[in-house]
Amino acid sequence: MYDTPSENLYGLHHGMPLDLAMDLVRDALTPAGFNVFTYDYSPVPLTHDGGFILPTVFDMRNAPDDMEGLWCSEGYYGWDPVMEASRHVTCPFTWSHRGRQSAIMDKIMSKRHRPVVDYLCDTGMDCGITVPIPNPDGALATFTAICRDPMDKSGIDRHLSSVGHLAHMLHDAIHPGFKPHELRTPHVQLTPRETQCLRLCAHGMTTKEIAWELSRSIPTVTLHLTSATKKLGARNRNHAVTLAAHYRLLNPNA
Repeated sequence: MYDTPSENLYGLHHGMPLDLAMDLVRDALTPAGFNVFTYDYSPVPLTHDGGFILPTVFDMRNAPDDMEGLWCSEGYYGWDPVMEASRHVTCPFTWSHRGRQSAIMDKIMSKRHRPVVDYLCDTGMDCGITVPIPNPDGALATFTAICRDPMDKSGIDRHLSSVGHLAHMLHDAIHPGFKPHELRTPHVQLTPRETQCLRLCAHGMTTKEIAWELSRSIPTVTLHLTSATKKLGARNRNHAVTLAAHYRLLNPNA
């Protein structure tokens, strides 16, 4: 493993493209025995009722050709125990689908994860390190380094801190370059006017006050709020504001 990550990753800087940053990370970690690398970013990781939301940013290096499709299109993301564990801890953790698991993975593993575990074992990707990267705004990124060659648990464990530090460096470098749509959840899509009306409603304004603020009629504002409530699956207007806050739609930059 490298001794001075910042020197070995010369050129890693804020706003750099994800592809270039992932290439640098791959080159840094390959000598340590890691072969497959993934990064993902979810502005809102879960729905309000606990369902999994696909990330808006996703990249793999050296993965099997079918892996991206399985994870993104066939539901494997929602069955991945590593992704589930990443929502419960903030420290890097090891995982292995052969032999002894780490403590967090022991708590998470169940029969519903079997399709993912079987695939990873069949492709030789049965151990690695995953780094959860929680953001202050509630977004979650994860970075995973996988070993396709045999490595015992003690061998993986000694790389935990180094891989964790490198993963955070990667995220800090690429996050400023994310496009606006990558910073918004795709799970709920409101029109700009619906979002604006909900934001004003969240500030305690009545329908009449919102109509005055936006120079629109009361029926028009009511229509926007009703539409937003239906799209969010809310029971009423107050519930709609609560759900909009969960999906971070009330943020002025959303």
